Amino acid sequence: MPVYKAPLEDMRFVLNDVFGAPEIWARMPQMSEVTRDLADAVLEEAARTTEGLLLPLNQRGDEQGCRREDGTSVRTPDGFRDAFRTFAENGWTSLAGNPEYGGQGMPKMLSVLFEEMLHSTNTAFALYPILTNGATLCLDAHASEELKERFLPKLYSGEWCGTMCLTEPHCGTDLGIMRTRAEPNEDGSYSITGTKIFITGGEHDLTDNIIHLVLAKLPDAPAGSKGISLFLVPRNHVNEDGSTGERNGVECGSIEEKMGIHGSPTCVLNFDGARGWLVGEPHQGLPAMFTMMNYERLSIGLQGLGLGEVSYQNAVDYARERLQGRSANGPVNPEGNADPIIVHGDVRRMLLTMRAFNQGGRALSSWVGMQLDIAKFHEDAEAREKAAQRVALFTPVAKAFFTDRGLDTCVIGQQVFGGHGYVREWGMEQYVRDARIAQIYEGTNGIQALDLAGRKVARNQGAWVRDFLADARGWLAEQKDVQGMEPVRAPLETALQWLEEATESLLAQAGENPDATNALAVEYLDLFGLVTYAWLWARMIAAVDGRDDDFARGKRITGRFFYERLLPRGESLLAQIRAGSATTMELDAEAF
Repeated sequence: MPVYKAPLEDMRFVLNDVFGAPEIWARMPQMSEVTRDLADAVLEEAARTTEGLLLPLNQRGDEQGCRREDGTSVRTPDGFRDAFRTFAENGWTSLAGNPEYGGQGMPKMLSVLFEEMLHSTNTAFALYPILTNGATLCLDAHASEELKERFLPKLYSGEWCGTMCLTEPHCGTDLGIMRTRAEPNEDGSYSITGTKIFITGGEHDLTDNIIHLVLAKLPDAPAGSKGISLFLVPRNHVNEDGSTGERNGVECGSIEEKMGIHGSPTCVLNFDGARGWLVGEPHQGLPAMFTMMNYERLSIGLQGLGLGEVSYQNAVDYARERLQGRSANGPVNPEGNADPIIVHGDVRRMLLTMRAFNQGGRALSSWVGMQLDIAKFHEDAEAREKAAQRVALFTPVAKAFFTDRGLDTCVIGQQVFGGHGYVREWGMEQYVRDARIAQIYEGTNGIQALDLAGRKVARNQGAWVRDFLADARGWLAEQKDVQGMEPVRAPLETALQWLEEATESLLAQAGENPDATNALAVEYLDLFGLVTYAWLWARMIAAVDGRDDDFARGKRITGRFFYERLLPRGESLLAQIRAGSATTMELDAEAF
């Protein structure tokens, strides 16, 4: 069975030394009681829960999968139901929830680290509470007080789970052409009819009710995406006393046979006059759902990061134990007939690549979590607005770059194992399969790139990017006396210039050719991710300046590896962006 130990030392380093999280929390009244000691205790208990409760179920869940029974019900793998009950009883389903309705109110900066642990130990299991957390976030932001009081406490307690229901058989990203309808009832509720597909956790046996958030159109809805409303539809009716009643008009038509995440059912849901309630205002369902979607996109990014971390840990263990060949500099294991493969340059290249992307991703996820906390809780309106802009700008980067690098990292980890990585016993092939979906769902990575290049850059003529670059350059100027920064100072200045030039090139080409934004978006997002990691690696190197312990030495070496061996890819991405979109669009469709 694969091994995993939560990287608590690195998590604490990012929180406390790189970003000074306790000082930030102390300046926000809602977070002021979250001290460094409390955060440490939460992380330590999270590590015990994920390592001890969830990791042992991961391979079994993959092998058994979910099973459809009695026509519509779905049974989860053995052990999942009991584990979810324990998980909920210990408070993990309410970690970042609103305290007014039973949540614990922990910072997002802390919960992103917990979610990374969840995905490292059992991605399929993680999806149940993560989707529920997204649903509670949406309801807390947009639902009526009556709906909040009726549904949030049960969702926070883990007695009920939540889902999001967007996609239909004929429409994925283009939600404006959906067919699901909502007919008003005399009592103020609505009858929801239609079919939704690819619904994660749409039916299961972990809880006695599932609360679906469903996009649908009212009879008087305007055409397109501006006519979409959001509805809360429980799988089972809720009695006046809050208990679970008879089945609502929602049935699971089938579950998908998938490449990975077998312990999480992906369902076709048929709504046949199911009773539901409007969330927010009519025809404003898409903005309300995006409150949930943006949260889920960061969480799915963490799926890539978490799987990359567990793949790395197992690859390191294997490389230390697997004996094959001799070191180029002479035997390091003279008593044996071969040396461990970790002595070989190519194996070290693979391990350092994994390590550099994982640690860079952890820093970015924590930084985005910090922006979410500031945007929601900071007392200064200008600080909240700036943080909200940063969240909007970096959400597609985090989702796509984390998951692209996450799959890359899992494949590299599998490669370290050689043939053993291709067989099920070692667990590495499962990580590859489980990581693959993260690039697809919650908006494919191509859509994330288009969101970044189109909505977040072109729409405001690059203003948000320039603001970020100004801050990054301002931070770099403040580090003029930090000796440990010397190896990376000039490369970071160059990388920031790459992103500035790429932004100006993208804007210029988009102004001349409507196809340019779509055709260049993926390269632009990849460059954005690399440059952001470079900035964060510089911050991590600065944070260990003056230290000479093993942790600090490892940080400096890994950071230099990122700058010397990974960041140079950005120059080729800039060249691709400058080359434009002409050849991409030139070939006739019939010629493909």
